[in-house]
Amino acid sequence: AHKDKIDHFFDHSISSVFLPDSRQIIFSSVTNKCLMGDTCENSNRVKLRDGRLLAYRESGVPKEEAKYKIILVHGFGSSKDMNFSASKELIQELGVYLLFYDRSGYGDSDANTKRSLKSEVDDIAELADHLEIGPKLSGVAFVAPVVNYRWPSLPKKLIKKDYRRGIIRWCLRISRFAPGLLHWWVVQKVIPSNSSVLESNPVYFNSHDVEVLKRTTGFPMLTKDKLRERNVFDTLRDDFVACFGQWNFEPADLNITEESSVHIWHGKEDKVVPFQLQRCILQKQPLINYHEIPQGGHLIVHYDGTCDAILRSLLLGEEHKMYKPMIRYYSDYYHYH
Repeated sequence: AHKDKIDHFFDHSISSVFLPDSRQIIFSSVTNKCLMGDTCENSNRVKLRDGRLLAYRESGVPKEEAKYKIILVHGFGSSKDMNFSASKELIQELGVYLLFYDRSGYGDSDANTKRSLKSEVDDIAELADHLEIGPKLSGVAFVAPVVNYRWPSLPKKLIKKDYRRGIIRWCLRISRFAPGLLHWWVVQKVIPSNSSVLESNPVYFNSHDVEVLKRTTGFPMLTKDKLRERNVFDTLRDDFVACFGQWNFEPADLNITEESSVHIWHGKEDKVVPFQLQRCILQKQPLINYHEIPQGGHLIVHYDGTCDAILRSLLLGEEHKMYKPMIRYYSDYYHYH
């Protein structure tokens, strides 16, 4: 089942994931030559076993020279061209190779009509195998990760009155039974102008997030013009359903051991995913390294210095004083309010 697949992925996959399986590689663009002092970048596509094309780009030091190899998985509405603001100097110093890819239906990747949690994991594993990233997964960092309100371990007292839960449940029902109505509602009612969904909903973002939204181009699918395109809307809808629909496991079920290197980074002012829910996960999985940014919102990955801190923590075990992991065990779920 999905839990076994996730556990297998932790044990037998790639070198490092920064979160958040007869194969033929198809290159659809030319690799750019790497100049001294610059990061190397190219964008290609691979053909998966089911015939879909998965687009990716490479950055950082050349793969053959890398000490660390990291796959970055973009979030909802983003793409392989997401902003990752780690300094070039640090990437060169540590010898980091970065692999970005478009998840199914995003950017230049083909859609997957059978999208599921399992297919998302399979795509990462297959891409890693194609590019010979390595046989083992040595660490994972989740940045402002989604929380599914259906996970049984979440205390009912904590989620009962959470307005986000009601919105998600309503959208799930409409997504399944009246997707055309939901498409019309999003385009006509949710986004009254030609602006981005994010820009028109500052209620979900703190002041630091709002500043990020003024300068980032990392959410190309969340504009009104893009959402008018039914294929774009369908990709986002399928992604939403996979995230918030029924799972047959939850993080509390995963086998995280002392040898694991699992990190969660979350902002205490995150208005999209409440920090209290992440602390509940930590209650069940005390071996997770949980970093809580006091004035951080949902878009902390775009804040100056955050990516450098994540790399140093994940790869070297060095902790910036602002981002040191919190105590791993809590005796009471509810003292966070």
